Amino acid sequence: MIVLSRSPLTLVLARSRSFFPRSPLTLFLLPLTLFLLTAMPSPSAAQSADRSLERARRLLRSTPLIDGHNDLPWEIRQRKDAPRDVAAYDLRTPTAGHTDLSRLAQGQVGGQFWSIYIPGEIGDSGYAKVQLEEFDIARRIIARYPDRLQLALTADDIERSFKRGRIASLLGMEGGHAIENSLGALRSYYDLGARYMTLTHNVTLDWADAALDSARNNGLTEFGREVVREMNRLGMLVDLSHVSPATMSDVLDGTEAPVVFSHSSAKALTDHGRNVPDSILKRLPQNGGVVMVTFVPAFVSPVVAAWEAQAKEQSSAIKETVSDTVDQKRRFEEWKATHPRPSATLKQVADHIEHVRKVAGSDHVGIGSDFDGIDTVPEGLEDVSKFPQLFAELIRRGWSDRDLKKLAGQNVLRALRAAEATAARLQKVRQPSTKTIEQLDGQKSVTRKEKT
Repeated sequence: MIVLSRSPLTLVLARSRSFFPRSPLTLFLLPLTLFLLTAMPSPSAAQSADRSLERARRLLRSTPLIDGHNDLPWEIRQRKDAPRDVAAYDLRTPTAGHTDLSRLAQGQVGGQFWSIYIPGEIGDSGYAKVQLEEFDIARRIIARYPDRLQLALTADDIERSFKRGRIASLLGMEGGHAIENSLGALRSYYDLGARYMTLTHNVTLDWADAALDSARNNGLTEFGREVVREMNRLGMLVDLSHVSPATMSDVLDGTEAPVVFSHSSAKALTDHGRNVPDSILKRLPQNGGVVMVTFVPAFVSPVVAAWEAQAKEQSSAIKETVSDTVDQKRRFEEWKATHPRPSATLKQVADHIEHVRKVAGSDHVGIGSDFDGIDTVPEGLEDVSKFPQLFAELIRRGWSDRDLKKLAGQNVLRALRAAEATAARLQKVRQPSTKTIEQLDGQKSVTRKEKT
């Protein structure tokens, strides 16, 4: 005889037949019970989710998760009640932003590129002052928590820090405007710890075109190519987030080391100017570079991207017709009340990761959150504690441990080691470049333009 197991729902139905004639209360209780049982996730589904998350956590205990972009230094600089005060922004306590030590531990972050960002327009004494202050803030953050954070300058440093239970803390400059057309300044920033430089932010430079600004140079100028050459000689990763596709192509044509995209996603899925076209993704295997997929909602959700474009148009239209700034704000808030901002999701971020893997390959994808540099976050990726949930989603999609380890940090470690090897080779045959933008491109002035 075969005995069939009975589900909780079957048991309720069976028991209700004998119970119903004796209790009119069943007329109320039975529908409610059935609803609750059908609405609840099945035990097997819950167990599967738990197993995926536990597998993700186990994997991240053995492989460092390296996030390509976190704007905590700028967040601290801009804090209204205590600007630049690293002690006041106490990472040992819950913070108002996306990052603190407890949540970093929950997220199992093993390595972090802290962004050394400055806007494209500085109104007081120029880029150098603010850039140096940003280095100071970042270095003070790392020094303040020696039991949790450790400065890392090489790939070996990252692995040593991870084995000691510390978060390897690297510095990445966001915006080549900071070097003020000076290769000497570039070398000085490298000496301060910068291990990547995003060639532009949102402003086109005298030597490189930005993705969200005018294309004045058709990519890189001759001086721009010399900047890349000098970064190769130093061992500083060239970061192509924020640059135009033409600039991406010019860099890939000339660089002798792998590139990174510290916080970008796939243009084929979300047609945003900051994302990476498939034509560039297809070139990464030959270069060895890595796209560190970002969580910026407008970069991962076409609906959010469309809303932001519409909001920008609406804001401009209001400003054209209304002169009073208070009234401008009121009208824009009224528009937003009737046009609520949509949300991106963790699953959409996973879609972008899978697309980069599909087009470029599993050796060329990483993670670049942009936490503390964004005002809104995808549902499910609210702060630095949520990285394991993203890996669990990929596990449920069938990712192997091998590919997950590459995504977590192995790809970035490989790219950084390749950049270090290139630098060691080039420094034997090339001296620091003394070329200037005047010599290579003709007389130029440092770009000054409002950030967009």
